[in-house]
Parts: sequence; structure tokens; C-alpha cells
Amino acid sequence: MGWRAWRGQKGTSRVQTAEIGIIGGSGLYSMPGITGVREHVVETPFGEPSDAFLLGELEGRKVAFLARHGRGHRILPSELNFRANIYAMKKLGVERILSVSAVGSLKEEHKPTDFVIADQFIDRTFARVATFFGDGIVAHVGFGDPVCATVCSAIERACAEVCVVGKRGGTYVCMEGPQFSTRAESNLYRSWGADVIGMTNLQEAKLAREAEICYATMAMVTDYDCWRAGHDDVTVEQIVAVLHKNAENAAKVVRAAVARMPRERDCGCARALQFAVLTDRASIPQSVRERLELLLGKYL
Repeated sequence: MGWRAWRGQKGTSRVQTAEIGIIGGSGLYSMPGITGVREHVVETPFGEPSDAFLLGELEGRKVAFLARHGRGHRILPSELNFRANIYAMKKLGVERILSVSAVGSLKEEHKPTDFVIADQFIDRTFARVATFFGDGIVAHVGFGDPVCATVCSAIERACAEVCVVGKRGGTYVCMEGPQFSTRAESNLYRSWGADVIGMTNLQEAKLAREAEICYATMAMVTDYDCWRAGHDDVTVEQIVAVLHKNAENAAKVVRAAVARMPRERDCGCARALQFAVLTDRASIPQSVRERLELLLGKYL
């Protein structure tokens, strides 16, 4: 693994720049512990990613770090170019993504500073593109289990190792934002049995599956949204106060998870596109073939 040669765009042999991707959410704009850090700008056919990638080595593994909202937190959740971010990870050779995200809790048991390793999603967004396909090509990937169990296990073990509360399993409601929930919405999601609410991770998970990249989310609880009796309506000030503590813990967990990550992949994520394309190969426009060569070249 590591810097091995891999089959990349247009079938050429390329050097794998990174094997593990880290997406830092609110509060985590850099990754302490990465050595040999260098910035790298990645061009994609879907536009610009959120920021330059920070490449280097963490716990003996080649990693690529991306600040989801850009350094300085400049990009709204609805403005994120999810396709460019995930495509860029694929272009760098990333095979697994650890996604860190700030969320509100929808259950009493998930307290601020707890981490929830979500394994299901509910989509409440309406203004986002969440597929690489279209424009003359149709593909449907399986998404019943939207995160990679192997990556989730590494995060779970890492939480225990660094003494951070990390709860395996749970449903993440992905809302549009940027406003927080109304009380009626918050109580509706609770009635569905959802665990946490955030604004970013579902589109990443969908696109990572289409890109055949293993993906898991580490949801860092900052507040109780607005449903909890005796809990004031959530404010940015309250969230920021918890974000600093969460960021410290997240850096520890990510580092331990990277160290524990298996070097070989034996999950189905790496074969998600094998039978996904329904379009007759002869009908796929040449421009689309070229745009998706990195993702589909081995199948087309």
C-alpha cells in the first residue's frame, strides 16, 4: 500500500499520493501530528475542492487532509462542492475516508463532547448534487449500509484507546441549513428515532460509495439542538465553546484510528460500481467517459 503504483486515470500507472483521507469539519481545520506536510492543489472536472489538501504521513500512513469548509470556515454547507472534494480524494489515491463533523444531539444519551459513529442517514437536503452520474450515464450503487464497517471499527477502537466516549451506531439526519432546526423539526426527527443532526455528511457518503472509497463519519456532539427541556436554544457561542474540546479529542481519535486501519481492503466498498452502470456502453457520450475515467475506467 502506501506509495505503491496504482491504476489511475486513462489506465496509466500512477503513484498513490495518499491512502487515507481525513475531512475536518467545524473546529478541525488542520491535523496535528502529520509529518512532512506539504500543500497540494487538486484540479477536478467538477470544479475546485474546498481548499488545498495537506499531504503527509500520520502514524506511518500516507494521508490527505481537507478542511471541509475551507481554512477560516468560508463555505456554507449548501455551498460545498462535494463532488470535487471526493473526486480529488480519489485522484490522490485515497481508499478510505475518515470524516469528522460537528452535530447536534437528538437523544439525551448523546451528550456534548460525545462522539457518535453513525451508520445510517436520513436526507433532509434539497439543494445539492450528490452523484457523479447523469448527463448521459445512469448508475445505481447499493447504499443500504452507507458507511464502511471496517473504518467504523477502527474509529470505535480508537475512541476506547484514547478514552473518548465513542458510541457505535446511530442515525444522522442531514439537513440543508445553514439555519438550525425549528423545535417542531427537532421533535419530528426525535420521533423517527434519529440520533444526531448535521449538515454535511450524507452527500460525502453517497459520493464516496460511487467513487468506491470506504467512508465513515465521526459525529462530534456539540449541543442538544433545541428539543431538550431546560436547554436554551442552540447558539453559535455555545457550539464554539464545545468545538475546541471536540477538536482536541478528534485529533487524538483520528491519529489512533489511522494507526489501527488495516492495510488491505476486503469490504464491498471497493467494488460498488461493478454492476452499477445501466447505460449501454455504446450510448455513453465520449465527454462523460473522459470525465468519469478515474471512477469507471476499469469497468468501461
